[in-house]
Amino acid sequence: MKLLLVEDNATLQTTLTRTLARQGFEVTAVGDGLLAFDAWRTVQPDLVLLDLSLPGQDGLTLLGKARAAGWRTPVIVLTARGTVGDRILGLNTGADDYLPKPFDLDELEARIKALLRRQGVGEVPSRASDATAGKGWTPSFHGLQADRDDGAVYLNGQPMELPPRELALLRALLAKPGHAFAKERLFEQVFPGELDVQVEAIEVVAYRLRKKLSATPVQLVTLRGLGYLLKGPG
Repeated sequence: MKLLLVEDNATLQTTLTRTLARQGFEVTAVGDGLLAFDAWRTVQPDLVLLDLSLPGQDGLTLLGKARAAGWRTPVIVLTARGTVGDRILGLNTGADDYLPKPFDLDELEARIKALLRRQGVGEVPSRASDATAGKGWTPSFHGLQADRDDGAVYLNGQPMELPPRELALLRALLAKPGHAFAKERLFEQVFPGELDVQVEAIEVVAYRLRKKLSATPVQLVTLRGLGYLLKGPG
């Protein structure tokens, strides 16, 4: 299914585009209200995510023009304008839902799916792992997911800032969460071609990564005699 994202904040636009693409949506992102009208007409999206404060023309003007043109595409307004009056104005202009910033990415996903179900639009992807299987992403593991193409790891759609070796270790473990990997195998992926480094060096990297993961639902577990694995809560 196709989504049109109209958002002029470059960082948020990138984050939402990546997150929604991992859910299996085809996302077209535009950061200008005037350009968005043409994109809406060309793409013919199944749903529009619309910011209100835009260059060119504001989101409410864009929405009003779209409704006047007879376009009935479902619209979720995403905006920092969170007052009751703003919400009423947006809904009266033709919005179908309203999500004030900052918002939770899981809530956004749930609202998109609920709105599309109400509209009877196709089959909504149920999980990130279903949508991205075989498309360069590892399955999501309690919000953690690795991009096999660029090597980055994301937590709930946000890129994790990790040193290269910790990132390599986490990426290797995410290939099969819950599965024990031997130190020797992980060492080859974290220290490729470094013949002057001892295998025990992987323990230092694991220790550092374990501390970084303490703020997430995922634990890095040491299995004596076996190696390491990623464990979820519970």
